[in-house]
Amino acid sequence: MTTLSNHVPDPRLITAYAEQRSSLLHRVNPWTKLGIVGALVLAVTVLDNVALLAALYGVVLLVYGLADLPFRRLVGWYTLPLLFIISVAGPLAFLEPGVPIGGALTTPIGEVSITWTGLGLFAELSFRSLIVVTFTLTATMTTKYTESAYILGRVLPRPVDQVALLTYRFTFVMVEVLEDLVKAALARGANLSDFRSNKRLYARMLGMTMLSAIEQSERLVKSMEARGYDGDITLYGDVPRPPIHEVLVVVGSYAATIGYAAVVAYGVAV
Repeated sequence: MTTLSNHVPDPRLITAYAEQRSSLLHRVNPWTKLGIVGALVLAVTVLDNVALLAALYGVVLLVYGLADLPFRRLVGWYTLPLLFIISVAGPLAFLEPGVPIGGALTTPIGEVSITWTGLGLFAELSFRSLIVVTFTLTATMTTKYTESAYILGRVLPRPVDQVALLTYRFTFVMVEVLEDLVKAALARGANLSDFRSNKRLYARMLGMTMLSAIEQSERLVKSMEARGYDGDITLYGDVPRPPIHEVLVVVGSYAATIGYAAVVAYGVAV
């Protein structure tokens, strides 16, 4: 299995881990995983303590390890969220007032320095993003496609669920087309490691990928309509209700998060 980059999650690899591996988390009910994702999103929204966020991130990494998933891949996949974090939280870290770390840096617009407060803000935003990204990848790589499709069909309104299912399936076609273009460019002596000198080549490859995707999508629609597609992908499967102990874990997660927000963040007296 080839990959375009170690920094981009490969949907084929993710699907292979979900379908072919077996671990403790693979046996957890998909509804439970969805509930935990919601609890984590709520938690990273209300938690304002770096130590608590770091501890929660450590728990998520422990769950990732218990699922027998590759940490080396995870480090590479962190590239995209880290780029977003640096582009958003990086400037904010320099704008926070406080005691500067290591003095100030002289620039044409004046002196710029990063403070301990700014460093703490950067750490908070980093933990918040990585917690959700890590557990979302964990849940995706431990849930079979039929189960994910069933839950999407139950949670998302129509036709959003159909768009999501078709987008997922068509992602594999897009990846294969882009890989063929990359192989062709490398066979002709292109050096794709330097983006600036090959930006026109990147633009042409992206344009060819989009054109090929449009052509293949048109053929896909015609073939599906010829086979009786009427806007509904029938899903043969069922995801039962989670067992009581998993329900208690989800309820406990929301209760702990809401309790922290009420007592610590908003000062509600117990």
